[in-house]
Amino acid sequence: MPKAQARQRATGASPLARQYADTRRLTVSLVAPLSEADATLQSMEDASPAKWHLAHTTWFFETFLLRDHKAGYSLYREDWPFLFNSYYEAEGARLARSRRGMLSRPTLAEILDWRAHVDAAMEPLLDDPDHADLIALGLAHEQQHCELLLTDIKHALFQNPLGPAMWAKPTCRGMGCPPKERGWLTYPGGIAKVGHSGEGFAFDNEGPEHRVLLEPFALADTLMTNREWGDFIADGGYRDPSLWLSDGWAWVQQDGVEAPLYWREGEQFSHSGWETRVDHEPVCHISYYEADAFATWAGARLPTEFEWEVIARSHDPEEGNQLDEESDLMPVGGSDVFGDCWQFTRSAYLPYPRYSPPEGAVGEYNGKFMSGQCVLRGASCATMRGHSRASYRNFFYPHQRWQFTGLRLAKDL
Repeated sequence: MPKAQARQRATGASPLARQYADTRRLTVSLVAPLSEADATLQSMEDASPAKWHLAHTTWFFETFLLRDHKAGYSLYREDWPFLFNSYYEAEGARLARSRRGMLSRPTLAEILDWRAHVDAAMEPLLDDPDHADLIALGLAHEQQHCELLLTDIKHALFQNPLGPAMWAKPTCRGMGCPPKERGWLTYPGGIAKVGHSGEGFAFDNEGPEHRVLLEPFALADTLMTNREWGDFIADGGYRDPSLWLSDGWAWVQQDGVEAPLYWREGEQFSHSGWETRVDHEPVCHISYYEADAFATWAGARLPTEFEWEVIARSHDPEEGNQLDEESDLMPVGGSDVFGDCWQFTRSAYLPYPRYSPPEGAVGEYNGKFMSGQCVLRGASCATMRGHSRASYRNFFYPHQRWQFTGLRLAKDL
């Protein structure tokens, strides 16, 4: 019996209640190594303080579940929704995103007390089937923020010249594991079904399921590595405008980009501080512009999101990536398709045929961002187990690279 199921049977909790407790516990545990000052840092507008992530995910449950569906519930603090609403226009005025790092108050301890209050108030709703779908959305939302919390604090600590560690260096990072020889996963072409079929949880942007026509192609069965990226740099990849999209070359010139984010000579920055860079580990923290330029240099291309999905369906992570007591995050190197890094595709983030956002404020979750962004597929080492699936669509702007982003190549057949 899997450990998570054993704990569930021992406690008598429902699957949803167990998932709620596990997810909320993970968010708090990620902040445990941080000081009050660490948890308040905001290193750029794209990132948010760790303390804000704790609060915003609590605001979500208090607003959309307790306030709207629990009779007699009163807000913990009437003035906090202004601080911790993110982008929901239907919920009214809010603090500007760029000002989140100015919230020295409420304190970390006060936010943790609020979380405990909300968790206690949520207990009667967790076994009510009428609220199951909305609670599942709230949990998926919090799982996303667990990953954002990790990427945001990494960027914040990177700004410190001392290179501080969030936690101790692992005893092994796969340095003794031989690099895998790359192969290619082929697809003969034809009409394929893509998108979420409607069974189990998915975000609204993953559907509806629909058909696409694919030409024959091959997808690399491994991610590109640090060593290969070093070859790209040594061959003048960041100095050759013929490899780059016009906007990408302008970005390289304007920002003086010469390597992936967090790289310096022979090292890379991690949650454990500065570490020796391992050649055969996947290259990470690259932008879409960099991924596309590398693919051109390598004589290949990025896959479309649908090419990626039809291959990934035979490598579905659900069976192997459930919560257990060993780790709540994706194992590094745990899958040839899922894990390690989110993978750029050449697809623009757009709605599927017949897509319509849900009604109400939660309809703002995904649909309104379908402009100017790139789709990434897979999962990363910072993704919560059980959160990834073949139809999952992540999305970022083409210059962004503070997330765990990498690439695998595709080619036409």
